[in-house]
Amino acid sequence: MEKTLALLFATPTLELLLEITPLIWIITIAVTIAFFVYEFFAHVRTPHEPTIAESARWSIFYISLALLFGVGIGVFSGWTFGGEYFAGYLTEKALSIDNLFVFLIVMTGFAVPKIYQQKVLMIGIVIALILRGIFIAVGATLIENFSWIFYLFGALLLVLAYRQAFSSHESDPANGRFMTFVRRHLPVSDEYNKDRLTVVKNGKRFVTPMLLTIIAIGFIDLVFAVDSIPAIYGLTDEAYIVFTANAFALMGLRQLYFLIGGLLERLVYLAQGLAVILAFIGVKLVFHALHVNELPFVNGGEPVLWAPEIPIWFSLLFIGATIAVATVASLMKTRRDPASVSSSTDTIATPTNKEHS
Repeated sequence: MEKTLALLFATPTLELLLEITPLIWIITIAVTIAFFVYEFFAHVRTPHEPTIAESARWSIFYISLALLFGVGIGVFSGWTFGGEYFAGYLTEKALSIDNLFVFLIVMTGFAVPKIYQQKVLMIGIVIALILRGIFIAVGATLIENFSWIFYLFGALLLVLAYRQAFSSHESDPANGRFMTFVRRHLPVSDEYNKDRLTVVKNGKRFVTPMLLTIIAIGFIDLVFAVDSIPAIYGLTDEAYIVFTANAFALMGLRQLYFLIGGLLERLVYLAQGLAVILAFIGVKLVFHALHVNELPFVNGGEPVLWAPEIPIWFSLLFIGATIAVATVASLMKTRRDPASVSSSTDTIATPTNKEHS
């Protein structure tokens, strides 16, 4: 039985390497920064609420660019790496959409005017990319030096999967403990002053609710990076693929927010779908940790040969199928039971009591 499992999930013994030179890293990071700089000056600098047509065009552009990049990796570096990229991109995109739902709650909690929401989202996405970049570098270092880190990542993802499955987005990030702490230590103005982050009143400088919103979203980005990075490292150990999958998942997220804002409320099974994906990757990581085991108290420090290495093609199919099932099931439920949508809408659409003092 053990041999059958090992053969079923076997991967080639030839170790493939993705040759990424420092120049490629520099070009990739420079192009990523250029995209965000363009986004700011072309779309965000002048406050406005994007139209559905504008959001749709740019969403299609960024998704197409991400898919084209994945095809490029497959053609020039092999489809093993191409498959890892697509599995990682799908996972990160799904997690980012869940992130958008929390952004929606934060925006409503702070009653951010729609014409200024683009700026908040843009800054929040840039913060997310920077935090994930740091986590990626730390994760790559840990994986390179400590094989047992796969056990830790796997256990973390299983815990996060459980929390994701049984959590709800009904909490109020705008008035949570972290934001209460921030308000206690910063002088806060009660009113927005266009899109300014600070304002001077009676000779004293105050931070505006705009800055509080950005701080809240930055904190949420940090929390999401904790499950995002271990999840994708469960699909690939190539830092370049991890970074590009995250970058492409975040690109176009601002436009997607305005495009599917109403649809977010209908994805009632998204959290459960993500929980299944995180649990699957957690199990995959534990199997991989057993397969490369070096811990002396596990199997005498020897690799556990019966532990299967789940191939990337299976991971890609599983993740894609899970996202599809969660989406279809959500839309079917909300179509049969519109009250489930209206109740969630009421929870989100009513601004919370903002005590900015």
